[in-house]
Amino acid sequence: MGTPRERSMIPPWLKVPDILKDPEVLEVQTRLLGAMFGPDGSRIPYIEQVSKAILELKILDSSDLTEVVVYGSYLYKLRTQWMLQSVAEWHRRRQERGLLKLEEAMRALELGP
Repeated sequence: MGTPRERSMIPPWLKVPDILKDPEVLEVQTRLLGAMFGPDGSRIPYIEQVSKAILELKILDSSDLTEVVVYGSYLYKLRTQWMLQSVAEWHRRRQERGLLKLEEAMRALELGP
């Protein structure tokens, strides 16, 4: 997905000391990031504005997972986390269906194993 973008300004609804306490963390497969957040994270500002939460992506070196850290008030964090988990699951299932269709097509053409 490229390098994370730098934050140019702090959103007006952000109460800095309170909002940075106790973030919610979820792990997402790195291959799903482009589908979820757009190329180079272009959808992140929109998601933050609508959800009233701040998102931070931390790519984990030891696996194919990325931590998505969600900062915000308690309800906004939970709502945003639920939404991101749902979107990630939808994209994961969609990719699995695509791979299954590809395998079926390869078997039909007798190109696969």
